[in-house]
Amino acid sequence: MKTLSLIIPVYNEENTLKSLVDEVLKIENHQFFKENSIALELVLVDDCSKDNSLTIAKEIEKEKNNVKVFSHDINKGKGAALKTGFQVASGDFIGIQDADMEYDPFDYIKLIKPLLEDKADVVYGSRYLTQDTRRVLYFWHTFMNKGLTLLTNMYTNLGITDMEVCYKLFKKEVIKEIAPKLKENRFGFEPEVTIHVAKGKYRLYECAISYNPRSYEEGKKIGAKDGLRALYCILHYGGSTAPLPMQFLLYILIGGICAIINICAFLILADISTNLLFNVIFAFLISALVNYLLCITLLFRHKAHYNSFGEIVAYAITLLIMGAMDYWVTAGLLFIGATNFWAKAISSLVGLIGNFVLRKYFVFLEKKN
Repeated sequence: MKTLSLIIPVYNEENTLKSLVDEVLKIENHQFFKENSIALELVLVDDCSKDNSLTIAKEIEKEKNNVKVFSHDINKGKGAALKTGFQVASGDFIGIQDADMEYDPFDYIKLIKPLLEDKADVVYGSRYLTQDTRRVLYFWHTFMNKGLTLLTNMYTNLGITDMEVCYKLFKKEVIKEIAPKLKENRFGFEPEVTIHVAKGKYRLYECAISYNPRSYEEGKKIGAKDGLRALYCILHYGGSTAPLPMQFLLYILIGGICAIINICAFLILADISTNLLFNVIFAFLISALVNYLLCITLLFRHKAHYNSFGEIVAYAITLLIMGAMDYWVTAGLLFIGATNFWAKAISSLVGLIGNFVLRKYFVFLEKKN
């Protein structure tokens, strides 16, 4: 007998929770589940709902032997509710089921097949693979989902079609290994867990699923700020293990921001001071500080090899090397007649390439296992 555990995060779902649980429980009586001796376990995690969701959940728990209910004392977010569920779920396969009835639980019959056949370790549903019909709703919501999926693929070298989908199904040992590493408490869970799946090199399958999205008037909760957080999560958790071209593109973004700061600071200082050495060094140090903060936030921090002191010393050495190069390139270009802007712009481009190489291969080395 195999068991499928479905984690159901609950937040203000009193209107759909009972109907959703009844619908999910029907799949246990499906012929496929009976033929393959699959039992069902539902883990409801109430995330401090303000309505009667928790009361309804506890009533369901009393009626159904295979329903467990857990709750948070404060609202933490969907990701936190899922992490609670992953800790207590006991099934051989562990999946996710939203409580809003946007998804069809019978699609789990398709999702579980690759796991039963040992073809996959993780299976994602996809709302964007071929379907007969679908409800048409928000363009920008779909655009955001597909854009974030594309960026995730670029940073993980995966080829999935729907990273933000709710339906994600894992072998127990896979999610039990991943769950302790998860940090995100809200919708940032989706890109974060996908990046960990890619890092673990688990076998990942996709299955087309049906999807009946609800509107914001009907209670949809994800919004633009969650999209921005997802973008941050892709860069933050995926940057250190992204393919080298993507790491360099991200560093170009970081370096470009710092180059603009360097140029602007130099031009401002040039208007108030004639001391070239002071102007170059001070502008460089300002941009270097911003560069370090962005590097440890978005790109290299998860691969730091040294302790904090050793990392700072290594970074200081790169500053001395690139600072000297920045000064001599700037001074040399000014000497041959270049304008302040072009002298600083060219030296900043040289610094962009040199800084990336030194940071990747000297400052933020990969940790040794």
